Parts: sequence; C-alpha cells; structure tokens
Amino acid sequence: MDWTIPDDVQQFVTDLDAFIDREITPLEAKHPQFFDHRREYARTDWERDGFPKQEWRELLLEARRRSDAAGFFRFPLPRALGGNDGSNLAMAVVREHLLTRGSGLHFPHADEASVVANLPLALVLHEYGTDEQREQYLEPLIRGDIEIAFGLTEPGHGSDATYLETTARRDGDDWIINGAKRFNSLVDCSEVDLVFARTSGQAGKADGITAFLVPTDAPGFSVPFNHWTFNMPSDHSEVHLDDVRVPASAVVGEVGRGLDCAQLFVHENRIRQAASSLGAAQYCIDQSVKYAQERVVFGKPLHEHQGIQWQLVELQTDAELIRNTIYKTAAMMDELGKTAVTDKVAMVNLRSNQLACRAADRAIQIHGGVGYSRHKQFEHIYRHHRRYRITEGTDELQLRRIASRIFDFSSHR
Repeated sequence: MDWTIPDDVQQFVTDLDAFIDREITPLEAKHPQFFDHRREYARTDWERDGFPKQEWRELLLEARRRSDAAGFFRFPLPRALGGNDGSNLAMAVVREHLLTRGSGLHFPHADEASVVANLPLALVLHEYGTDEQREQYLEPLIRGDIEIAFGLTEPGHGSDATYLETTARRDGDDWIINGAKRFNSLVDCSEVDLVFARTSGQAGKADGITAFLVPTDAPGFSVPFNHWTFNMPSDHSEVHLDDVRVPASAVVGEVGRGLDCAQLFVHENRIRQAASSLGAAQYCIDQSVKYAQERVVFGKPLHEHQGIQWQLVELQTDAELIRNTIYKTAAMMDELGKTAVTDKVAMVNLRSNQLACRAADRAIQIHGGVGYSRHKQFEHIYRHHRRYRITEGTDELQLRRIASRIFDFSSHR
C-alpha cells in the first residue's frame, strides 16, 4: 500500500514551520530567561505555591494570539468555532512534528500550551453546552481571555472515575456540591471549574455522574494547596467543595450523563498525547544520532561502537512502528468515530509515552554528563513526559482497556 501524509496536511506543517520561524522563535529569543537551562525556576512562582508565573503565562498567551491571528491556532476546531475541522490524522501529524522540533515557545513541554490548539474543553462545550454556556464561555476560552479548569480526579480515586465521592444534591432549583478534587488543572487561573459529582446511581457505575460549571470564587470553593510535581511549574491543585451552591444552569450535558463529557475529553486528548510523546522521543533519538556522529571516544566516533548503534536502532525501530500505528489509529478514528478504536488508542498511548521516557533516558546516557545537565532538554523531556504515563490514563488503565476489548469484558456484565 502506498500511503503518504495528505498534501493539505503537509502544506499546513510547512506553513506552520515558516510561521514559527518568523514570529514565535524571535519572540522566544526576547525572553531567554524562560528557555535557558534555568527555565524551570524562571517559569515558576515559588512564592505562590509553585504555580506558573504570570509573566510566563502572558508570554504563552501572546504566542497563542499571534498563532490565532495567523490562522494556525484554531486548525483542529470545528468550522463553527472558526477552525478548519482538522482531522485526528492531521493533528497526529502536527503534534508529532511540533515535538520533533524540541521544546520551545511553539510547544514548551511544561504544559499543554501550543501554537496549534489542544482545547478538548472547547469541544465539550460545543457538543454538550447550552446556548447560554456557549455564549458565555466558548469564544473567550478559545481566545485565551479565560481558562476553564477540569475537576475529575479525587484524593481517593484517580483512574476509577466511576467511584468518585464528590456528590451533588438538589435544593430547590439549585444544586449543592460537596467533596474534594485532586490535581485540578488550571484552577488557580480559571474563572470556572468543570466539576464532576455523583447525583444518583451506584458507586462504580457511570450513570448518575453529572458535570457542573462551578465558579472558582463561589462560597465554599477553596484551594488549600497546590501539588508540586516532578516537573515545575505545577498547576495541579487540591480543591475542596463545601456546600457549594450552583444553579441548574450550571449543568453541562444531561443530568446523570456527565461522564459523556469526560469521555469526549480523554478520547480527543489521548491520541494527540501519543503523537506528542512520539515527537519528543524522535527529538531525543535525532539529537543522540547527531551527537554519536560527532563525539570521539577511545579513538573512534561514538556511533561506530555497536553498543551505541543498537540502542539507537532499537529506539528508532520502536518509533517507526508506533508512528505507523498512531497514523492508522487516527485515520480509523476519523472514519469510524473516536470510541470505535479505544483499544488501539490505549495501545499507542501506552507505548508512545513509554518510548518518550526511554528515549530521553538513553539520550541522557549517550550524551554523558552534559546529557544529565540542564543545558540539554532531555531531563526536561523525561520529567514532563513521565507524567503522561499517569495523567492520560495510567499504563495499567491502558492495559485494562486493551484487555477489555480482547476478552470482551462488557459482554459479561
């Protein structure tokens, strides 16, 4: 079979590269404090519990504005939102390519900021939001005027979302929410938090969980602390909800069907994250190949030692196999729908995130002492992409999804 990247997607990548070189790289060069080997310290507000510095967020927002004005940022969004209806295949190609360039203002690794949007919450609002919710939040979210946090994970429950303990009960026309959330992304700078709470049904069942847009300044909504993580800055807060009152208009989607919103979020995100980790892995491989051709040890170039050759050959072989499967899976998602290939999305997410960590580790080893230092990006890539073996669904959860399809667990329930 003769398969190539579609011409329009390839042209988009070519034009995107030109835009980055023309507008984003010079902007990055004006703020070297955020991109040298001390970048973590420059980006982090240590006096504000490790959240990103405001200056850093403003720089990310400026890059977003420039990309939006140039017609790149909204590429994957529906045309109704000013986008190009970018396909899953196109976004897999784009995300891999951006990360293959290495870390920079175009995609700084430390968060999900990018010159091409990854806004699954915009898709959630577009699909499930009311007219009033879309009017109030959707365009400001896309422009970057506001942020919306995502509150699903809890202190006692991570991957097992159907067992969450946060509850919401009716009180007249309102809902009263009680519970706690953990690793509540972006809550420090968000106007509202998309909070998932059980409103009916039994623990372990998807039915009965409802999604609410909760103002972060609502009485009873508090952020007791922020979790510092392997890679800083961090925007993964602990959130407490104590008798938080919201109106019925705060419900997103149907009452009792909130996990539909969560599933749209993760299915949109996981294939793209797999592509991003592949791009990061390829960057580490490419840099190691280049270094191995330049470095001389024991009287001959490093790449002539088979011990080095085989490490890089193994990594490149895995990268090529994963790349082909990611592209095939993304194309199947476009043809059959996101949920039709959930097992294959789990496969590429599992292997790609693991590969990014292995490639970064090998790059550190091959580069020796300088690879371990922060003058190279490898340690930064490892610390960031190690996260995705947990936050995008743990390795174990991905294996469980694959097993569910292989053994058809659903038919036995």
